[in-house]
Amino acid sequence: MTLSCFDLGERMLSVDEARQALATLIECPLDSEQISLAQAHGRRLTAAIQAPINVPQNTNAAMDGVALALPKEGVGVKQTYWPLAGEVLAGQYRRELVPAGHCVRITTGAPLPPGTDTVVMSEQLREPLDDKPAHMIIESPELLKHGQHVRQAGEDIAIGEMALPAGARLDAAALGLIAALGYAEVAVYKRPKVAIFSTGNEVTAPGEALPEAGIYDANRFTLIGLLNEQGAEVIDLGILPDDLEATKTALQQAADQSDLVITSGGVSVGQADFTRTALEQLGRLAFWRVALRPGRPMACGWLGAARTPLVGLPGNPVAVMVTFLQFVIPLLDRLHGQPMAPPHRLFAIADNLLKSRLKRTDFIRGVYHTDENGQLHVHSTGAQGSGILTSMVAANCLIELADDQDGAQPGEVVNIQPLTGWL
Repeated sequence: MTLSCFDLGERMLSVDEARQALATLIECPLDSEQISLAQAHGRRLTAAIQAPINVPQNTNAAMDGVALALPKEGVGVKQTYWPLAGEVLAGQYRRELVPAGHCVRITTGAPLPPGTDTVVMSEQLREPLDDKPAHMIIESPELLKHGQHVRQAGEDIAIGEMALPAGARLDAAALGLIAALGYAEVAVYKRPKVAIFSTGNEVTAPGEALPEAGIYDANRFTLIGLLNEQGAEVIDLGILPDDLEATKTALQQAADQSDLVITSGGVSVGQADFTRTALEQLGRLAFWRVALRPGRPMACGWLGAARTPLVGLPGNPVAVMVTFLQFVIPLLDRLHGQPMAPPHRLFAIADNLLKSRLKRTDFIRGVYHTDENGQLHVHSTGAQGSGILTSMVAANCLIELADDQDGAQPGEVVNIQPLTGWL
């Protein structure tokens, strides 16, 4: 049984333990809403979608040419001249039986008429130049195969089958499939409202003059981008000064209008760090000691009577991104009714020495590629300081060295977490 965040005390947690514990902050998923298919990209289904029709609806031609009936063992007498009995264009449906030994012109997508089962493509046809204008000549009829160039009704998906399961994330392919089934609207989870703010007297908004001891606010814009990629609705509360009352007011405002609150900075036990104190006064704090790098310190808990979950992320930019990927994405999945799942991982061969420490999970920014044999390789981006944001720009993955590894030698297989394709 997974312990909640509030049952763990101050003991050091592994990354997996922290991820599981944090999930207990989400008591129930978000409500459902009905939206148009055109607005549904990136959303998650609240209910499975069943196929109300066959796709394709009718057995149809996969090529332009002629449709005819062909014995399963071949063409029999190797008939070359085929009398034409009409034509069927895409969007038309012919109910009349095609006489044996006859053919009909047909275009791609047109339903095969009764009495036909095979399509001969135009490139294999020739119109006679003699007195048989109502015939088609099939070249090399011995090459024909029964049922060629035909799409069977329901071969994509049959009526009654499940097209997409509940919880499926709607990407471009899924939208196309739903449209092919005739649905104009879908039931999806509401977009999570996530309130964010940065903290610190030194933090300055981009566009303003930078004080001599100031830094520009990278974290808030990083979080906005990450949350947009996850389909969340961002409530941007800006930058808070190092002031307890201002922090409490902002947290209460955030709790009242959001499903999740994320802060960056101000969660340590430093002299000017007030997020933790404000959380303790407004709700309930479960402070983590998580054995990872980068990514400390962190805090989590509930805010107010609504018990709105809060995750206090570290102040360093890379640590913000790493902890978001490891802990916030699973929280957003829980709001969408999904079970707890670890990040997607691949195996790759390390190309350079990777340093780590036992009993701590290290996330090293890396670049993976394939060699001439298709094998994945990975190397680090270089310096791994948690304030080196350029390393995240250069990286396409995180190299994960688990708490039972004290590093990795060149040639050793390691876990990587790709940084693209999160949808």
